[in-house]
Amino acid sequence: MNTEKKIISNFMWRFAERSGAQVVSFIVSIVLARILLPEDYGTIALVTVFTSILQVFVDSGLGTALIQKKDADDLDFSSVFYFNFVVCLILYAGMFIASPYIALFYNDITLTSVIRVLSLTIVISGVKGIQQAYVSRNMLFKRFFYSTIGGTIFSAFLGIGMAYAGLGVWALVAQQLSNTAIDTIILWITVKWRPRKAFSWKRLRTLLTFGWKLLISALLDTSYNNLRNLIIGKLYSSADLAFYNQGDKFPKVIVTNINTSIDSVLLPTMSSAQDDKERVKQMTRRAIKTSTYVMAPLMMGLAFCAEPIVRIVLTDKWLPCVPFLQIFCFSLSFWPVHTSNLQAINAMGRSDIFLKLEIIKKVLGILALIITVMCFSSPIAIAMTGVFTGVISCFINAYPNKRLINYSYKEQVEDILPSFFISIAMFICISLLANLKVGIVYLLIIQVLAGIIVYLTLSLIFKLRPFIKILNIILKREKVL
Repeated sequence: MNTEKKIISNFMWRFAERSGAQVVSFIVSIVLARILLPEDYGTIALVTVFTSILQVFVDSGLGTALIQKKDADDLDFSSVFYFNFVVCLILYAGMFIASPYIALFYNDITLTSVIRVLSLTIVISGVKGIQQAYVSRNMLFKRFFYSTIGGTIFSAFLGIGMAYAGLGVWALVAQQLSNTAIDTIILWITVKWRPRKAFSWKRLRTLLTFGWKLLISALLDTSYNNLRNLIIGKLYSSADLAFYNQGDKFPKVIVTNINTSIDSVLLPTMSSAQDDKERVKQMTRRAIKTSTYVMAPLMMGLAFCAEPIVRIVLTDKWLPCVPFLQIFCFSLSFWPVHTSNLQAINAMGRSDIFLKLEIIKKVLGILALIITVMCFSSPIAIAMTGVFTGVISCFINAYPNKRLINYSYKEQVEDILPSFFISIAMFICISLLANLKVGIVYLLIIQVLAGIIVYLTLSLIFKLRPFIKILNIILKREKVL
């Protein structure tokens, strides 16, 4: 298979995997949200704060280092595998010991057992992590499809069954744990790579030279992203935290699906062309243009239709999550711009710059959060800080690429503005339909269809390059990157 066909094939498999998993997970989350109480979700959200931070160590930045390294071999992969697994065992032991103290911090003794069980995902991920890096490096994304879909479907049946049995928060625990376990088992069966009985500190140190900066960057990012959860969980109720997280979940279903598909293919493809700055620049531009073209109308439409969607899908008990959902839609619409710029930096081998950017962004974000808590303390105000820091971070992430790949601010703004302008026009058009005297379900369907028609029509009238690009890819007239 030639390079062009390989890129297209792997992008489609990755997109199919993410789409399938997100659709199933989304449906399951709707069913569970209708059965369980917001407080159950709040409990899981508190525990996930800690497991998400520890999950960063599973990769330790070494997975990305293996993908980026031109001549990575079995000894590199085996060394990282054993190192990661030992680290995961140590991390789980730490969580097991710390769980009573975390429960005491939140004044909820039931958290102890939930933390100890759910933290097992860290150990399981230690087995899976390097298999994932191997799949990404060798562009075998069909394997991700099988493992992810298998794990998602199995955990869906288990979680829903336990929820109907009245097991409450343990239905969510079982769903997450079984998803990771089945995903790992299927990946281990379908991917033929196995660790050798060999280990090299020299190879590991070389990879850590690149990877430790990404580890610190990821720790900063994950810790910062979960800081709001920690604050809301401590200062407010578990229900408030559940509404906050539910508002975040809806737009992330869309954003993560698209972003992960682009992200997975972009890094190995860019890394293979890292000696050609112009080639990397063109790939970055195309990724930003295309992802913004897709993301902007989806986020704007979801924000506008937030209340009827929540009423129809989750029932009225979840209505307090609507303002959070609208806030996150705006903030997350910039994610593909962040990802494309950061992946270009990684592909050029500049993890040192990546780390510096994370430190700058997190210092700025923490200062904004401290000011918000002191002056405007409320869950809504805390969520709003993400919008402010998200916009500023776009400029921070783009700055190094002015020099690394000659991609200026002016060019980046020119690449994203057309999609945002026609998204605003679409928003105005569908808002005019809000007063139609029809049922809420019919109104939502009419607005969605009208939004699609208006957006595609404007794209055709103004001949937006991403629209032509996507059309040509569908018709197989043009490369993905």
